[in-house]
Amino acid sequence: MADAPPTAEARPAGEASAGPPGSAGEVFLAFLKLGLTAFGGPIAHLGYFRDELVTRRRWLDERGYADLVALCQFLPGPASSQVGFSLGVFRAGGLPGGLAAWAGFTLPSALLLLAFAYGAAALSGPVADGAIHGLKLVAVAVVAQAVWGMARSLAPDRPRAGIAVAALFLTVFVAGSVGQLAAIVLGAVAGLALCRAAPPGQAGHLAFPVSRRAGAAALIAFALLLVVPHMLVAGLHAQAPALFDAFYRSGALVFGGGHVVLPLLQAEVVAPGWVGSGTFLAGYGATQAVPGPLFTFAAYLGAVAGPAPHGVVGSAIALVAIFLPGLLLVYGMLPYWDAFRTRPLAQAGMRGTNAAVVGILGSALYDPVWTSAVGTPRDFAVAVLAFVLLTVGRVPPWIVVALTALGGVALTLL
Repeated sequence: MADAPPTAEARPAGEASAGPPGSAGEVFLAFLKLGLTAFGGPIAHLGYFRDELVTRRRWLDERGYADLVALCQFLPGPASSQVGFSLGVFRAGGLPGGLAAWAGFTLPSALLLLAFAYGAAALSGPVADGAIHGLKLVAVAVVAQAVWGMARSLAPDRPRAGIAVAALFLTVFVAGSVGQLAAIVLGAVAGLALCRAAPPGQAGHLAFPVSRRAGAAALIAFALLLVVPHMLVAGLHAQAPALFDAFYRSGALVFGGGHVVLPLLQAEVVAPGWVGSGTFLAGYGATQAVPGPLFTFAAYLGAVAGPAPHGVVGSAIALVAIFLPGLLLVYGMLPYWDAFRTRPLAQAGMRGTNAAVVGILGSALYDPVWTSAVGTPRDFAVAVLAFVLLTVGRVPPWIVVALTALGGVALTLL
């Protein structure tokens, strides 16, 4: 890696480096580069953003970037995409820059997964079946790694570990989105009672070009889109609003990391029979092999879902719907964050919510991930090997995906 440029002179947090603001085109090209090269999940993405946009391009200083990351980790939604969107808003002076950042970072992996959806449907025979089985096995390793890492950071003490275990039990005994939503709500309530001790650190300052009126409009739109499509589904029984509603609600309830979307989507698309369990896990495994945000898994699911709309139209509906709530929330919160984040009750509730999502993801690790992929001792061995490569070997996820797919082929042919 090349040496970083010299550190810029100290600036107030949230202020850009000297020089005119950038354009939406500049933002798009910067994030297209990241969308083509940023492997490794949301935490790794934040590191790529810091290296490219803070250290090299100096769009934002360190303190302002840390404060922006704190906001996006506080809100539901895909944290790395929300950070990227907000950096685009900041750099290009408004919403067009945010949309340019989102498109550049998202489209490469979304198009790759759309192509996989069409290719997977055309594949047949023992080699193809083995590769798909390997993708299911790598999903076991990836989700296990996520549970382990999130448990260490989000449930490090007894109160939060207890909340995580309670959420696991609740989602086991109350299946589907009802149990998951109940676990999130109860986690927030438990956090208010048990998690008021704040970690050390000072709140920073955000100065983004978003008016309070625009922020309020985004928050109102977020709330309306939680209700109106659901009403249309109930009244019209149309599949397009139902598809949008399922993915929008999934994107609106993701706390604590992109992998948490797995059980939410499983409840929305596998339980009603839109996507088969094996097809679902094969796509999730393939998602680990592409750069960019994990939420682009929705592009694959929208393409393979039934009934219509599916294909390119279904993929576009699902992709927009799953990202939209997180982007509306972060855009709406930018002008209010300074005042809100200093409130101890808000911080305590979020600590409880984040602990609850560890339990939700732990429940999903067993069903559907484990139960749909591991059927023999040899399957178990391959999944453990993939987990060790990811956690101990620090092997890049796309390499682990390729090796596990080959392992699945070997298990099928032997």
